[in-house]
Amino acid sequence: MKDLFDKIYKDKGPLGKWASVAEGYFVFPKLEGPISNRMRFQGKEVITWSVNDYLGLANRSEIREVDAQAAANYGSAYPMGARMMSGHTELHEQLQNECAAFVQKEAAYLLNFGYQGIMSTIDALVGKDDIIVYDVDTHACIIDGVRLHMGKRFTYKHNDMESIEKNLERATKMAEQTGGGILVISEGVFGMRGEQGKLKEIVALKEKYNFRLLVDDAHGFGTLGATGAGAGEEQGVQDQIDVYFATFAKSMASTGAFIAGDQEIIDYLKYNLRSQMFAKSLQMQLVVGALKRLDMLRSMPELREKLWKNVNALQGGLKERGFDIGTTQSCVTPVYLKGSVPEAMALVKDLRENHGVFCSIVVYPVIPKGLILLRMIPTASHTLTDVEETLAAFEAIRDRLDNGTYKRLSAAVAAQFE
Repeated sequence: MKDLFDKIYKDKGPLGKWASVAEGYFVFPKLEGPISNRMRFQGKEVITWSVNDYLGLANRSEIREVDAQAAANYGSAYPMGARMMSGHTELHEQLQNECAAFVQKEAAYLLNFGYQGIMSTIDALVGKDDIIVYDVDTHACIIDGVRLHMGKRFTYKHNDMESIEKNLERATKMAEQTGGGILVISEGVFGMRGEQGKLKEIVALKEKYNFRLLVDDAHGFGTLGATGAGAGEEQGVQDQIDVYFATFAKSMASTGAFIAGDQEIIDYLKYNLRSQMFAKSLQMQLVVGALKRLDMLRSMPELREKLWKNVNALQGGLKERGFDIGTTQSCVTPVYLKGSVPEAMALVKDLRENHGVFCSIVVYPVIPKGLILLRMIPTASHTLTDVEETLAAFEAIRDRLDNGTYKRLSAAVAAQFE
């Protein structure tokens, strides 16, 4: 019999094996200073493209004043206890009602955290006789939620309607045997590639197949649609999303999340979401802060306009210079390059140290071997000067990648892990 921890000593995992050369710089980096378009990294100012503060709310004076006053009024403990027992307040109800109205749904329910909340939502929606059909590229929180499911689940190829229909046919036959139902799960915006989920095409399949649709719209909420209500509004099908999920951690620059849908669905979920029933209520200072942020989302469309001005300048400039940004249909801006993990490290170090540009790096196993993905998140806080400096930096690093400079610089690192 093996010691349970044998694997820890022998195999650190595909990302963990790089920890000795990556931690503190490429992973678990420390950005310092007020959340903004420019922050400090290892003592140097960098243009920051790795913070999901889409509308630039995080460091606005009116937001900080409300947060500070709420903390002074309530502290960080109130209310104590789970919502069902002693942690429910009128302000929790107000925030739920305003979230529901904003995303054009009858009702909403607050979640303490997005990751935890959507896992629990999936768990509550399906039983052992039900079948889940979900996009293979969905976020880890959805994958973990699906893992809790004791019944059958099928993945369909990313945004592939032929694949989803094939899996709906399989799920329908199985549901007829088990007596269960079908839950389809997609994201409103896929956070790595920036593509919108094909929500319009998916809901059209309801005419042919009997299923319910759950949409994780973490990156669409506040950024897409005429009012900012998200990818469903953008595609004209918000009313056909059965359970809508959004987080406060991106456009709202805070902590927490919510689910929204028909009143009866939300009533069921709030009595069956284990992660909320048995967890302390969302603290009041976050609730008050979220109310202020939501008010600004509604009343200040200029924030979204400024965001998209920066998005279009960055994405347009990259395409004009021949960079591959995939098929993004959102603010998420991926740049695809070819190279190894050690080359990616050398490239990113050059970008940060010599060009003052900080963006996230994504490598294998998140994406296929031989690819480097530099993921940028434009915000309303960025300026066109930030964009121009970044475009110039990207041209410089591409030249050094193409001429083999990074391969030579990373040779010693690569040899350690061959």
